[in-house]
Amino acid sequence: MTHFVQTQSSTKDLSRRAVRSALGAFCITAAAMGGIQLSAQALSSHNSNAPVDYAADRIELQDRQNRVLLSGNVDIRQAGLQVRAARTLVSFSDSGELSIQRITATGGVRVTRGKEAATGDVAVYDFNRRIITMAGNVRLQRGGDTLHGGRLVIDLQSGISSVDGQSTGRSSSGGSDGRVSGSFSVPQSGADDSVQ
Repeated sequence: MTHFVQTQSSTKDLSRRAVRSALGAFCITAAAMGGIQLSAQALSSHNSNAPVDYAADRIELQDRQNRVLLSGNVDIRQAGLQVRAARTLVSFSDSGELSIQRITATGGVRVTRGKEAATGDVAVYDFNRRIITMAGNVRLQRGGDTLHGGRLVIDLQSGISSVDGQSTGRSSSGGSDGRVSGSFSVPQSGADDSVQ
């Protein structure tokens, strides 16, 4: 009888540990999701009215088409936001004053701001709509957290960012199922929290 009571007590203790562990995992997951959301909000708080600086190996002004072609190690910066690519096309309007309408970047595109970075095959920064869209093998990274998908849309006005699995082909990681995937870093727990 005493043995049965000890077993029942041990079972309750294990159940409590399992519940505590599951609750802890839920809190960690919620915190990690909050971290990605904060990451998107931080990137979304960008001042899209700030001046745009650029540098490249070659610049070609296509005056009749109201655009500038930048190629070779392109580096574009605006208020802490940096876009790097092999090639970019900057479309502008000229109604007495030059005004950038859109930047289309291709070839190993990397968009960074602070500790956040997003990479993809193509990025379009629409200044009128205040939206940055990245497509093709998209990867969003903040610290140890990563998110992979086919397309990333950052709405600089609303502060909402979304990633979906749309892709035009097979990703470099071999996946082609059209799903969003990622990993969250999890704080390491102490030895006393583990079940033995």
